[in-house]
Amino acid sequence: MSSSHPEANRMADPLFEPIQVGDLSLPHRVAMAPLTRSRAGQPGDVPTDMNVEYYRQRAGAAFIISEATQVSPQGKGYAFTPGIHSQAQIDGWRKVTAAVHEAGGKIVLQLWHVGRISRPELQPDGATPVAPSAIKPEGAQTYISNESGMVDVLEPRALATDEIPGIVEQFRRGAENALKAGFDGVEIHAANGYLLDQFIRSNSNTRTDAYGGSVENRLRLPLEVVKAVTDVWGTERTGIRVSPTGSFNGMHDDDPVTTFGLFAERLNETGIAFIEVVEDSFQGNHASGRPEPVIDAIRAGFTRTYIGNGAYTADEARERIAAGRCDLATFGRPMIANPDLPERFKRHAALNEWDSSSFYGGDEHGYIDYPFLAESD
Repeated sequence: MSSSHPEANRMADPLFEPIQVGDLSLPHRVAMAPLTRSRAGQPGDVPTDMNVEYYRQRAGAAFIISEATQVSPQGKGYAFTPGIHSQAQIDGWRKVTAAVHEAGGKIVLQLWHVGRISRPELQPDGATPVAPSAIKPEGAQTYISNESGMVDVLEPRALATDEIPGIVEQFRRGAENALKAGFDGVEIHAANGYLLDQFIRSNSNTRTDAYGGSVENRLRLPLEVVKAVTDVWGTERTGIRVSPTGSFNGMHDDDPVTTFGLFAERLNETGIAFIEVVEDSFQGNHASGRPEPVIDAIRAGFTRTYIGNGAYTADEARERIAAGRCDLATFGRPMIANPDLPERFKRHAALNEWDSSSFYGGDEHGYIDYPFLAESD
C-alpha cells in the first residue's frame, strides 16, 4: 500500500522514482550519457576487456547509453572509436553487454555516422568524407592518431541522391548487429554536428533535392533512418539524440523552434520510446542557458519519454523532473569520475572530480581507476 503521509511525500526523491521507457523498466532516473572515450582496441576498433570493465562499473545507472559507435567504416571520424560493422566488433560488444547484464544493468548502443567530421586518413581507401552539402564546418577538428593531435577537418563531398539509401542501410545493419551483440535497445545519434544533424540543420544542408530545402525535406533522412532502425528493434527499444542549439562542429539552425518542434512531432508519429535532448553542451551552445522555447516545442510535439542532458547537477535534475521539464537525465562527466554516481546522488555524498586530460584515449588511468564510495570513505 502506498503511503499518503505528508512526511513520506516530502521525502520522495524525483531522481529515484522508477520509470518505464518503452519496454525498459528502469529503477531510477540517473542515466549514463553517451561518452566518446577513444579506447577501442586496435586494429579493428573492437571493444576490449578494459571497455568491459568500464561499462560493468557503471551498471548501476538507470540505463547506459554507449559511446558513439560507427555503423560503417565510412562513418568513422576519430581514432580509436568503436564500430558495430564487423563480427569482431559484435563479439567485443557482446562481452560488454553480458557484463552489464550480469551486474544488473541495462545498456543501449548509440548508432553513429560522423559525416563530414572526419578525414581521408580515417576513411576507407582515403576517400573524402561525405555530407549533405560540400560545406567545410568552421572550427571543427578531429584527430587521426595520438601523434597528430587535433587537426582541422576538410571540405566534404556532397552525397548524391542515389547514395542516400546506402546510408540508411548502414544504420539498418548497425541496428541488426547491435541486436546480435545483446544490447537492450539503440539510440540513433542525430546530434552534435554529425551526419544526421548535418541534414537536419539549415546551415549545413543547402541541398535542392528531396533531402534539402524545406524543413520536411531536411528531416527526411533522419526519419528514414528511424524507420529502418525500428524495423529491426521495434519502437519500444529505439530512441534518438538531438542537440537543437548546439554549436559544436560548426552547427547552427536558423529556426530551431520550428525545426525541432516539427521533428518532435514526426518522431512522435513513429512511436519511438525516447528522445534525448542536449540542452546545454559543454562543447558549445548558441542559447544562453537552457533553450526553454525549443524544449517547450519538443515537449509539445513528443509525448513519450524526454531525457534531458547537459551539465545537470543532481538538484537541477530533481527540480526539472518534478516540474515536468524532463522525465530523466543523462550524466556525462560526473559519470566518468563517479562509476557509482546514482548511489552518491542517493546519499548526497561528495563526488570525485574528473580529470579532463584523460577523457580521450589512453589506458586505465582516468577510465576504470576512479574510486567507489567504499574506497573513498
